[in-house]
Amino acid sequence: MELASIHFYPVKSTAGHDVHEADVQPWGLAGDRRYLVTDGQGGMLTAREHPRLLACVAQLDGDILTLTGPHAPPLRVTPTSTMTTVDVWRTPVELTDCGDDAARWLSDLIGRPARLAWLDDPARRPVNPEYGLPGDRVSLADGYPLLLTTTASLGRLNDWIAETAAERGEEVPEPLPMHRFRPSVVIDGAERPFAEDEWKRLRIGAVAFRVTKGCDRCVLTTIDTATYTKGKEPIRTLSRHRKWDGKVWFGINLIPDAPGTITVGDSVTIL
Repeated sequence: MELASIHFYPVKSTAGHDVHEADVQPWGLAGDRRYLVTDGQGGMLTAREHPRLLACVAQLDGDILTLTGPHAPPLRVTPTSTMTTVDVWRTPVELTDCGDDAARWLSDLIGRPARLAWLDDPARRPVNPEYGLPGDRVSLADGYPLLLTTTASLGRLNDWIAETAAERGEEVPEPLPMHRFRPSVVIDGAERPFAEDEWKRLRIGAVAFRVTKGCDRCVLTTIDTATYTKGKEPIRTLSRHRKWDGKVWFGINLIPDAPGTITVGDSVTIL
């Protein structure tokens, strides 16, 4: 098996982009999901409710964040010294506000008041202790430092989606792209679809990871990133083939054992 691709999301719930190499830190890929869109009142805004966030492409050049979108010129973001507390999945987290220019840019993009906040200290937010160890930390990802998916599992899922459509007399859709699932790393060459369900530890290149749990999937996976509209897939088909504990599952969550660097093409070993 090998590392097929690395996906990077500087601002949570915005469009990601691929990178060839990434530094792995205890809380995730360096720079990944360190920024978050908020409502300015202590609440978090995501593409689940505001799909137009997916039209924002965030690029990091060193410590400089640039936002690009279809509605306004690109904006370079400069965090302020103002701290704000934001509820990140029911956990209060202290973040740094990124100023009025970023607020206007994002508000105009999604059509409602919004602000941008930065996690200046990525060691501030703990991982769910039910699945992590004392001292485990995560940036602003949903729950864990990295999310892994495999090309074999996506291929099987797309086959199931085509079968579901054919059985219902619907037009068979184009295969879903992997970016619908917003992984950090994608693995090619798994021995079979969903083999990752059984993995406990693995090594990518020289970096070892613990598997915490499978990833339960939400409505964000149903949003077409070209039209920003919601459909039925893949939740409809995952509910048929990959549902247990009242949730649907695709991918696995990882916590690194130690920092290191991963590169596309790295070998992947199950430990």
